[in-house]
Amino acid sequence: MNNKKDVERGSSSSLLSFWSYLNSDVDPAQSTGPLAAFCFMTGYLDAISFSSVFVWCGFQTGNFAQLAIAIARLFEGPIEFRDLTFHRADQQALCSLISFQLGASVGRFGDWVGPLKRTWLITGTLLQALLTMAAAVTLWKSGELSIADVRDNPSWNNALSFATLAFISASLGVQGILGKRLNTQFGTTIVLTTIWVELASDPRLFKIREKVKSRDHKLFAVVALFIGAFAGRALLGKLGLLKLEDD
Repeated sequence: MNNKKDVERGSSSSLLSFWSYLNSDVDPAQSTGPLAAFCFMTGYLDAISFSSVFVWCGFQTGNFAQLAIAIARLFEGPIEFRDLTFHRADQQALCSLISFQLGASVGRFGDWVGPLKRTWLITGTLLQALLTMAAAVTLWKSGELSIADVRDNPSWNNALSFATLAFISASLGVQGILGKRLNTQFGTTIVLTTIWVELASDPRLFKIREKVKSRDHKLFAVVALFIGAFAGRALLGKLGLLKLEDD
């Protein structure tokens, strides 16, 4: 009887310890591996969206500027000859921008739970994975090709492919706020512009024989994103060719 009670106490104690572990904060300094994987996913997903519609699902600066250019185009030339068309490329840029912002807004929930809590980081990463999976399913069901021939002829045109772009953009929005709240050398794990500037101006950039965290982690981010984009395009090219052959 006592042995049974001891087992029950031990089991309860283990559950409480595990729950306490999940509700504890992570050490951002020990998050290098997951953040590098985030950078890989940024490159991977951006390669897919750019190859198909020439829109970066993660780099929203370009999409925002593209929309400003689209508005400016409405005022070019005589009134009777102005281009008032809402071009497909601009529609896709707007779709990506809005979806990304919606994904990033999930971070408000993380701030309420605790941005460094393991429960929030696990939940956010799981949400990102589900959004990416939803994008894969919608693209598959859309029947669209994966690689566009020219910029003014994107390969994604129907409603389901728009949903694909929305899902992967929202996924990277979630990822961006997860990375940002950790406040590491990886930044948001999405945009590398700031990282490039800080890397180029790092006073210890050329101290090759020393371990320099501010430099090394930024290099990890750059390399991981490059590998992700390379892998995304390489797989896309291979699988896209197989699809064309099957058709």
